[in-house]
Amino acid sequence: MTESARLALVGLRDPSTMQWYVIPLLAMVFLIYAGEIQAARRSGQWNAVIAGATLFMADFVNESINGWIFALSGYSALWLAPGPTALRTMVGWNIEIMFMFAILGVIYHRTIADDPATRIVGLPDRWFWALAYSAVCVVVELFLNRGNLLVWDYQWWNRGPLAVVPIFVFGYLWFFLAAKFAIERPTLRARVTVPVVLFAVAATLNLVGHGLLGLRY
Repeated sequence: MTESARLALVGLRDPSTMQWYVIPLLAMVFLIYAGEIQAARRSGQWNAVIAGATLFMADFVNESINGWIFALSGYSALWLAPGPTALRTMVGWNIEIMFMFAILGVIYHRTIADDPATRIVGLPDRWFWALAYSAVCVVVELFLNRGNLLVWDYQWWNRGPLAVVPIFVFGYLWFFLAAKFAIERPTLRARVTVPVVLFAVAATLNLVGHGLLGLRY
């Protein structure tokens, strides 16, 4: 096990690490969703909420897979968040990251055009913003990695022209494409099904991993 992985286990899901700044951050997430829910009740359009839930659940799936990689390899996860945090929820996830991903889908929905046929520089608008936001997130990760807040132990998942491709695609792009897929379903029921299925996948991974196998991640 790498030293970064050992550090990521320190304080794992320990409520004594909690900090007061979590409260206003949580309130901000509530405020954003309350506004979107209020707007949805008036318009009947729930896409912002669905996009937000879908992207967050996609990240939940990723973090669950990342935890399994850590537990089964005995070496490291693809990414680790061993630095200071108010609450480390998994070896590569903390409450600050969770708050960010909770609103990232809403941000994506607020950025894209209402008309799915809209194009930017020749690309479909929704694809353009999925690619653009994924690129921005990778740049942020590079800075976090430089500060040792986000650690990569595998050479193929690291800095470098080719190594950042898996981070770009698996770490972010599919989140936005999942949100895009969800809001483009023909009915509200079909749209809601997407985040529900993603949650079911993540919940199953964790129930099996933690509950049945006793894996620690």
